[in-house]
Amino acid sequence: MLEHLFTPFRIKNLTLSNRIVMPGLASFLIEEDGSITDKTVEHYRRRAAGGPAMVIVEACAVSPEGIVSPHQARIYDDRFVEGLSRIAQTMRAEGSIPAVQIHHGGRQTSPRVIGQKPVAPSNLPCPTIRGEVEPLSLEGIHDIVRKFGDAAVRALEAGFELIEIHGAHGYIINQFLSPFSNIREDEYGGDPERRMRFALEIMDEVKRRVGNAVPISFKISAQEYVEGGLTVADSIPILETLVEHGMDIVQVSAGNDATPEWISQPMFMKQACLAESAAAIRKALTVPVMAVGRINSPEIAEQIIAEGMADLVCIGRGLLADPNMPNKAREGRLDEIRTCIACNTCMESIFRKGRVECLVNPTLGREQEMVLSPAESVKKVMVVGGGPGGLDVAWVAAKRGHEVHLYEKQETLGGQLLLGSVSSYKKELLTLIEYQKKQGQKHGVHYHLGSVVTAETVTEVRPDVVVLATGSVPNPPPVPGIDLSIVRTVSQVFQDGRAPAVRRSVVIGGGATGCEVSLHLAEAGCPVTLVEKMRRIGPQIETVTRKMILAALKERNVTVMTGTELVHIQPQGVLVRSRDTGEHLLEADQVIVVTGMRPDNTLYNEVMKLGIPVYQIGDCLEPRSAKAAIYEGSMIGRKI
Repeated sequence: MLEHLFTPFRIKNLTLSNRIVMPGLASFLIEEDGSITDKTVEHYRRRAAGGPAMVIVEACAVSPEGIVSPHQARIYDDRFVEGLSRIAQTMRAEGSIPAVQIHHGGRQTSPRVIGQKPVAPSNLPCPTIRGEVEPLSLEGIHDIVRKFGDAAVRALEAGFELIEIHGAHGYIINQFLSPFSNIREDEYGGDPERRMRFALEIMDEVKRRVGNAVPISFKISAQEYVEGGLTVADSIPILETLVEHGMDIVQVSAGNDATPEWISQPMFMKQACLAESAAAIRKALTVPVMAVGRINSPEIAEQIIAEGMADLVCIGRGLLADPNMPNKAREGRLDEIRTCIACNTCMESIFRKGRVECLVNPTLGREQEMVLSPAESVKKVMVVGGGPGGLDVAWVAAKRGHEVHLYEKQETLGGQLLLGSVSSYKKELLTLIEYQKKQGQKHGVHYHLGSVVTAETVTEVRPDVVVLATGSVPNPPPVPGIDLSIVRTVSQVFQDGRAPAVRRSVVIGGGATGCEVSLHLAEAGCPVTLVEKMRRIGPQIETVTRKMILAALKERNVTVMTGTELVHIQPQGVLVRSRDTGEHLLEADQVIVVTGMRPDNTLYNEVMKLGIPVYQIGDCLEPRSAKAAIYEGSMIGRKI
């Protein structure tokens, strides 16, 4: 079935055992002084042990002013070689070729991180970070070129067998290549030939310092998706020239600092969304091509290789979600793969929390403290609630040897996650539900569907431990008319996955769910007005996904009213009060109130009286995300 994906491939003197590569992906498991810890090494060991042919270690800064985060890996000094060597040796011992990416952030950093103004080709600030930048002098350019060469030498000393030059994603090499960020008029700007000079000099310097035997990869944003930015047609001659200067393989990515949605593609984007770019470049070049971008399943990876779109496939977030994906695929265990759903939790957690986390894989970054060990004594565990938290605690506890019975009042498993998967762009949430169900079946969880649990039920079952994952219930605001028939619930809108009837709709509440409901209705042709009392909608949505949702709402002509609160629901619509325009009536055929949830903890109070050890997880403790519920379930499953 995957006959192409698991064939060997050669890059110069390297023989890759299959076509899967883990690309450089920030782990945020680097200490602020740049040191590598046991946790960092274990992170990479797990990925290498999972079966990819090659793992490219995350972007390593070639110079102090090129760092984009205090937790970035570094390679600008000999003191970093030892830690990087530990990673390389560990990955090689697990059967994966160790590679490394060398990098300079250019303007895409801040004085807070580097203690000075960022350097750039031109006096154009990063469009997202903003702030003043320092245009590079010729001496400064030559100094950075030398530092890339120094970094390449250290990479070899550390034991890496392939070196990748990061020329993509709005970082310094990309900044020089693109007219979007380079308006110089000297020998490093003004036309395509001069804009590519910086990249060519780096390639020449790296080749001169490490020799021709070491394969050199170049990562490019072949399309920047900004006005005046690079296109595939622009990138092909750049890459052809880089081949002449010694480039051995190219990784075809996209996006820059103004279009991050093309760097870490959210679930809005189709799978393998950059494969066609890779295919066009492969036709033009004489060196191998690596495809990247939302390649989250072995079947899609196989198709890319089989159709000749690329020679290798890069799977990054997919190996964060399930580091054993390659091994499982090779062994035919496709239904056991924990699929990345492109929620971008990994990226968002880095920016908001300073650590990498994963919605579907709670052990990411916690590999050492979340070891799964057999239960010391087997217990009868009763789990109430078949949402993501309940499903996770059930299979984890069962895998450890406990006898687990899961009770769900509905006839299907998935809870709120099942409801959320109805949206057009969130269908892949179903893969998480299926994974959790299959894990439960594999490890012997007893599922009791259509079962309403009371204190009497618990007494009859006689469990040793009860885990309540009963979720939350709507918490409608106390406004007149809230009980009118015009008011509908989120579950009614999303019922059975059917397209909603076309009706004038007002959605009250501009949080994540309110935005999703509004888009779902608008896609069905409903005229929609979204009302939110705060000044922004969807502030808690992951940044890149929020950008896409706001654009989609605008494209579907959804009217967004912020700074506006609900006053009164009437048979003909809703009376709202705006801070700017006062009270007015919004006519509607249906009103969907999405202003919050409250914990459903009724059963908890009753079970507590029985004297049985009881845990609460997920929304029944406090309404919050599926990620929190899954993490709690995974932790309690290990604790019982």
